[in-house]
Amino acid sequence: MTETRTAIVTGAARGIGAATAQRLAADGHQVAVLDLDAEQAQAVADQINSSGGKALALACDVSDAASVDAAVAQIAEELGAPTIVVNNAGIIRDNLLFKMTVEEWDLVMAVHLRGAFNTVKAAQKYMVEAKFGRIVNLSSTSAQGNRGQANYSAAKAGVQGYTKTLAIELGKFGVTANAVAPGFIQTDMTAATAERMGVAFDDFIDYNAKQIPVARVGQPEDIAHTVSFLASEGAGFVSGQVIYVAGGPKD
Repeated sequence: MTETRTAIVTGAARGIGAATAQRLAADGHQVAVLDLDAEQAQAVADQINSSGGKALALACDVSDAASVDAAVAQIAEELGAPTIVVNNAGIIRDNLLFKMTVEEWDLVMAVHLRGAFNTVKAAQKYMVEAKFGRIVNLSSTSAQGNRGQANYSAAKAGVQGYTKTLAIELGKFGVTANAVAPGFIQTDMTAATAERMGVAFDDFIDYNAKQIPVARVGQPEDIAHTVSFLASEGAGFVSGQVIYVAGGPKD
């Protein structure tokens, strides 16, 4: 039987984050649902609680260390020591390089990279004390490069290096760190990409499905299942890995 633990999922108000929070709750864990969108985060927590789970919604800006520290302290007080962290919070500010502003670059870096740094730094002491920890950071197939996403691609590649370093530093404390790199997942974020490109979302989905070996685009639940495994007791010998969940092989 899986031991009940406290999990933190950032960017959990919708999409992959919401699906992951719900899956970890179904696995028997208590879940802290963190997001800038407090109202929607509460809606996700309410769904979990009404289904018999236990969840706490908190408004949190992951790019701000003080906001994260306060949230993690509250989680430890109200739910218990957090030993599972899923860094999912992310944004896009797509632009071709010659049009990309410093602000667009910095904001993407702040949410993806500084956010993942802030959350793990605040939570790692609880993992070390428990001699158990599971860190799952969301990367992307865009880490391999993607037109119009110099900032996002660099951030997601950075997440992979950060994850491998966490695995090396924290492994002796019973803590694993892995990255999940989704391919095309049907979310608000990919809808925004379609809009930027001036393409109808349904057409965008159909086009991408034809490029994927399993002949469909991914759903948030596909990623949630993978995170569930990496957060499990049974994944204790899997660490420092980047798992591409993209419906086919990625180099």
